[in-house]
Amino acid sequence: MSNAFDQGGKVIVTCAITGAIHTPSMTPYLPITPDEIAKEAIDATNAGASILHLHARNPETGQPDQSPEGFSQFLPRIKHSTDAVINITTGGSPYMSVEERVRPAATYQPELASLNMGSMNFGLYPLLSKYKSFKHDWEREHLEGSRDLVFRNSFKDIEYVLETCYGNGTRFEFECYDTSHLYNLAHFADRGLVKAPFFVQSVFGLLGGIGPHPDDVMHMKRTADRLFGDDYRWSVLGAGSNQFRIATQAADMGGNVRVGLEDSIWIGKGELAISNAAQVLKMRSIVEGLGFSVATPNEAREILSLKGGDQVSF
Repeated sequence: MSNAFDQGGKVIVTCAITGAIHTPSMTPYLPITPDEIAKEAIDATNAGASILHLHARNPETGQPDQSPEGFSQFLPRIKHSTDAVINITTGGSPYMSVEERVRPAATYQPELASLNMGSMNFGLYPLLSKYKSFKHDWEREHLEGSRDLVFRNSFKDIEYVLETCYGNGTRFEFECYDTSHLYNLAHFADRGLVKAPFFVQSVFGLLGGIGPHPDDVMHMKRTADRLFGDDYRWSVLGAGSNQFRIATQAADMGGNVRVGLEDSIWIGKGELAISNAAQVLKMRSIVEGLGFSVATPNEAREILSLKGGDQVSF
């Protein structure tokens, strides 16, 4: 595999700006409006993020919004103000159909799009015990509904996203929440439907996926090493309070990392992160303390074999 040791000492830092998991009542710092999302994305890039993983939200309620129109309110501004690699989600929200989820990536043809590599239980309901009141009715329903939620990413769904986007030159952040998802990716690689280098984002600590123990991180990496050898680029994200511990472990092993308010609203124990940029700066200090440096957007493009920011449709 290619890692920071043979990426010229460079670590790619992805920042996931808002996502679809956290709700407005959980933190006042979650970006909701197009202006907020654009500002957070630009500030995160200035702090050292080379990739921006983007979702849209309803600016009034904060609900996940997977309409191309929602993304159109901030994509051009971010592109104009940064040279970051823009990564558009095809995960959207677990409550959406794959046809709805893929529309923004199909419309705007980004350099990167996320792609979840398997169906899974997606348990957000434990958060209900932490929050007693909500600003919007949908928030409680969003969390409670996950008791009986299967986030569908069938083989047919995955093929649909690949077929919809691959002719556009879009490459993928393959989100793997368990070892089975690595085997699913290997299946598509064997069929020639995905092309190396694979950008594998290992996700730890979300209820329904692999756990956040250091042994789990090692197990995912060993499995990916065995399946993909030098054909993949490894990155990790830890959900919630696991964020920086898991990212530090992976960075020390030469991995790339993802932070951002999509994955965790915290900056330290019991302390809310006031911005995405704050998390990026903390991660950057960890990376540099380990003797590496953060990759620039163009270095990330080279490492991941991306088509270039001038080849997108926004």
